[in-house]
Amino acid sequence: MTALTSPRTFEWTVTGMDCGSCAGKVRGAVERLPGVDEVEVSLMREKLRLRLEAGTSSPSEVEAAVRAVGFGIGPAGPQAGQGAGQAAGGDCDCHCGCGGSGAAADAGPADRAATPDQEGRSWYRTGRGRFVLATGALLAASWAVGLALPASLAGLPFVLACLIGLAPVARRAWSLARAGMPFTIEMLMTLAATGALVIGAAQEAAMVVFLFAVGELLEAVAADRARAGIRALSALVPRSARIEEADGRVREIAAADLVPGQRMLVRPGDRIPADGTIFEGVSGIDESPVTGESLPVTRGPGDTVRAGSIATEAALRVEVTRAGEDSTIARIVRLVEEAEAARAPTERFIDRFSRYYMPVIVGLAALVAVVPPLAFGQDWGTFIYRALALLLIGCPCALVISVPATIASALSSGARRGLLIKGGAVIETLAKVENIAFDKTGTLTEGRPQVTGIVPLEGRAADEVLRLAGAVETGSSHPLARAILAAAEARGLELPQARGARSLPGRGAEAEVAGASIWVGAPAHAPEGIGTGQEMAAAVAEIEERGGSAVLVVAEGHALGVIGLADAPRADAAEAVAELAGMGLRAVMLTGDNPRAARAIAEPLGLEPRAELLPEDKLAAIAEMADRGGVAMIGDGINDAPALKRAGVGIAMGAGSDVALETADAALLRNRVTDAPAMIRLSRAAMHTIHQNVALALGLKALFLVTSVTGLTGLWMAVLADTGATVLVTANALRLLAFDPRRAARD
Repeated sequence: MTALTSPRTFEWTVTGMDCGSCAGKVRGAVERLPGVDEVEVSLMREKLRLRLEAGTSSPSEVEAAVRAVGFGIGPAGPQAGQGAGQAAGGDCDCHCGCGGSGAAADAGPADRAATPDQEGRSWYRTGRGRFVLATGALLAASWAVGLALPASLAGLPFVLACLIGLAPVARRAWSLARAGMPFTIEMLMTLAATGALVIGAAQEAAMVVFLFAVGELLEAVAADRARAGIRALSALVPRSARIEEADGRVREIAAADLVPGQRMLVRPGDRIPADGTIFEGVSGIDESPVTGESLPVTRGPGDTVRAGSIATEAALRVEVTRAGEDSTIARIVRLVEEAEAARAPTERFIDRFSRYYMPVIVGLAALVAVVPPLAFGQDWGTFIYRALALLLIGCPCALVISVPATIASALSSGARRGLLIKGGAVIETLAKVENIAFDKTGTLTEGRPQVTGIVPLEGRAADEVLRLAGAVETGSSHPLARAILAAAEARGLELPQARGARSLPGRGAEAEVAGASIWVGAPAHAPEGIGTGQEMAAAVAEIEERGGSAVLVVAEGHALGVIGLADAPRADAAEAVAELAGMGLRAVMLTGDNPRAARAIAEPLGLEPRAELLPEDKLAAIAEMADRGGVAMIGDGINDAPALKRAGVGIAMGAGSDVALETADAALLRNRVTDAPAMIRLSRAAMHTIHQNVALALGLKALFLVTSVTGLTGLWMAVLADTGATVLVTANALRLLAFDPRRAARD
């Protein structure tokens, strides 16, 4: 393949990565190539993404560089969310677990493409599994042959077993060293095993090679379990769909090929292949795959349904509103995968730490090997042996994988329960917040206000006031605007055409209707010069005293009438606020509504209300709270975008709305306020697990560094301890997959 003629971004699937150091090797191998920029390596997604500048390296050179350091690579799959084995990634000629057939280095993309039945295959069918079986058989054969040989020759079979098992490891260590990465576990392993052979510890050298193979296999199994959570999300996206042709025939096509306007047939028990609108049929819909809501909801003609949901009772005919690849569940999978690449500050620190840690360990091992014999006349063989054990225990794999495995588990656990968090940095910030700011309408309330009354002024008719207000609000997505439009429709009013309609954030809306300038909004933000007559003031006061919101309709500087609207708090709002208080968090409500309506909602919930806030006032309130500790803002993701962005963490309410999924740092897909404390609880649990893992990894390293230097533990125990630490921290991280933060609140 020739060099590119213009800059382009490429993505591949890379197999064989089981810890952070593996991802670092892939990154190091490609970063040294000319013209490579913006390199992203995702351990849990098994993805490599980079940008190639024009006239420099080619994609084939990138693939060759990755294979050279022992990993399988192939084109990334076309479907967001596919996990290991679904796209290419093939076999390589090492023990890295990517297949082990020895064919990958020369195979083309088609040869490297994995088949679906390779997912979740048994350990003994993988490259690492075969390597373990082979080295184990060599070790057993060495013991058997050694028993039959004279004592002087009994070590030869172990030398042979060690060399055979060490060959692929040494080859990979050499490739990594040539790629500018000399301080790797493969190099440490090669030095330790070779040194053991030189000092006559052939049996231990062979045992170390075998234990290293076992450890690599356990790491692979543990990493695959960590990826299983994300793969489970991908499995929620149906592969095929039944569509109805114009002549009434039904045919099956790939779900990814669906386009808006097509009509799908969804049978009872089927997953809905794409987002759409029901045009025939009534059925219970299990939306738990998307929102985490366990109870089915009834949907009928005109209702929207989401891809991944299940029709539980009857057949439905659904018109596609989004292409398969743009469905809610597909976007959730994509966002979870992208979030996994958004590394937490703790993870970035550990990565930097590990770059210096390995050279320090090698230098320390050299000192242990030479200083005691030279300075104190100690035995060379004894301290060389201890230095070799120190090399093996020094690998930082457990420390490096402790954070990404935990973050991936937390992201997957949250997504399955309707808690969408966009990355480790968000988890870390959310775990530290001390203040919570709530929007009112659509967040603490149901977001479905209704018109409760109309007070016409200046002799106008109520229908005229409503008709003009509806004309101005046509096309608006604000809950109050939708309530006005619904009331006009219920009365059968024909709305006149509005020209030049524009929204005034936090103040209202205005347009030209029948040649007159009409303004609709809160009385507190009425245009200058509007009189506050006694009748209007009394109407506004009465509406607000009942906890409602007053909307003033003004034409050419004259108040035409007041529309009263009311919304009810969500059923779980009080419970959520109580949970937050129990977690030591301060909560306030920020709203542009009037003080009386704000108090009517906030005080029964136990919240401090801050009313009549314009968007810039909300920003100032968020900044003020941030000075007293981290702050998270929870809003509907549409009208609160500036405040959501200004907060340390912006959390959007909304079951899969575009804004909720794309703009905020996190989203509560079930539209439940109690999911806010649940999300914080999950983030705290994730950070607690990370701290446990870091302490476990460093503690075990420190313990066995001491025992290795003092001679209490040997080579085989060193490699076993290193492997054991990696498996322990990964298993601890996987516990989060089963962690239910809502149930934890009740325990």
